[in-house]
Order: sequence, then structure tokens, then C-alpha cells
Amino acid sequence: MAKRLLNQKQVDFDEINVLANPTKRSQMEKRSQRRTVPQIFINGDHIGGFDDLYALEQKGQLDSLITSSAV
Repeated sequence: MAKRLLNQKQVDFDEINVLANPTKRSQMEKRSQRRTVPQIFINGDHIGGFDDLYALEQKGQLDSLITSSAV
């Protein structure tokens, strides 16, 4: 769902499959303090999961984040 939302907004993003890479998963967990996927970072800042991303969209705050940075 996160990818769908970002694609609808025509945002370029890097997807890292942490399920296939234990090292990347460990790094994600350390950075986000969460174990679930997806974990979304915009311009290096942890946004959270899809629910957090969607909440930003509902508040009208997502566009300003993605226009000033790459996901």
C-alpha cells in the first residue's frame, strides 16, 4: 500500500527487501526501533510504517515532505 501511494504521487523511492537480507533488517530495526515492514524514511528521517505515511497524507503534510526530498 505504501508503494502504491508513493507511485500515485510519482515519487522515486528505493525499496530494500529486509526479509531477504538479515544485515539490512538489523540496520532497519536499529534505525526505526521497529520490527515490522515497511519502515519508511524520507530524506533520512524515519516516518514510520504505512499507517504513519497515510496519516501524513490525510493531514496534507506528505506532499511537502516528498517535494523537498527523495524517498
